[in-house]
Amino acid sequence: MALNLEKQLLFGTNTPAIPLPSWMTVPNLPANAGTIACLTYSSLYILMEPVAGGMLAPLLLGGTAYAYHLTTTYGMKANNIAISVHVLSWLAQFVGHGVFEGRAPALLDNLVQAIFLAPFFVWMEILFTFGYRPVLKARLDQSVEKEIAKVKAEKAAKKGVNGSIKANGHAK
Repeated sequence: MALNLEKQLLFGTNTPAIPLPSWMTVPNLPANAGTIACLTYSSLYILMEPVAGGMLAPLLLGGTAYAYHLTTTYGMKANNIAISVHVLSWLAQFVGHGVFEGRAPALLDNLVQAIFLAPFFVWMEILFTFGYRPVLKARLDQSVEKEIAKVKAEKAAKKGVNGSIKANGHAK
């Protein structure tokens, strides 16, 4: 069984872990790419906003430990389900942005923002719902409104250029 588990870990259900002494190991949190990524995200979120990042870090670590547990228990089946949900979620996001906002998601504008900052932004929105840092929320809302106005102005300018041509292709 142990050899089979090692093969599963090496060939796809999770990345190989860096060997550590037993006193440095945490159950279900091996020193692999998932745990290292989780610790990186958690650390940077704490640096950006200490209280909100500190509240999110245990949730991220718990999710990472649970994901490791699932991959070691169910093997590739867990990975296949996770990858499917992930891909479907990204597709839904693209469709949602296209249908409801009429523009591409931030992923196409800024990869770091989409992959690193967007999850923290969602977490901050959840905290704001419960009354967390109302002054910060007001500043962010003001910045978002400015960005929305900028996007609308760009859209209107684009329509103004395109709107000067009639349906038959001749200028007005």
